[in-house]
Amino acid sequence: MADSIDDLFCEFVRTRSSALLRTAFLLTGDRHLAEDLVQDALARTHRGRRRLHDPGHFEAYTRTAMYHQHVSWWRRRKIAESLPGELADVVQPGSDHARRTDLKVALHQALAQLTQRQRAVLVARFFEDRSEAEAADLLQCSVGTIKSQTSKALARMRQIAPELLSAVMEEA
Repeated sequence: MADSIDDLFCEFVRTRSSALLRTAFLLTGDRHLAEDLVQDALARTHRGRRRLHDPGHFEAYTRTAMYHQHVSWWRRRKIAESLPGELADVVQPGSDHARRTDLKVALHQALAQLTQRQRAVLVARFFEDRSEAEAADLLQCSVGTIKSQTSKALARMRQIAPELLSAVMEEA
């Protein structure tokens, strides 16, 4: 059983690391911090892998560990914001690469101007598609805090990057 759970964990790391890295990048706004966050979360998951009983729980455990670790970082210290590195993205055939790149840069710049808590709330709610209660549980705060931080973050995003709103409206 020990070898099989280790094999399953290795397979999980191989297949889901890029998705975890994208989430971590959106949380931190920095590629190197995102890599650290994913590495810490995977290390925690590896230590607890035998308790998880079902390999399907690896991802949930890892994502929860990422959010908790990120909350712990912003409570402990201030991290200097920097222009993030590039993450490889799968390009849709026939899509406008230049427009996509412009929107991606605008999104990253706008997210970098939010507070860490606001950025974490937006990533949990909209990128991870979590409910308010799930986001509150992940970020260890109240649902009211999630609601207020979401409202403030979206208002700030509308002010910082109105082109993102028009892009969303065009796709809808």
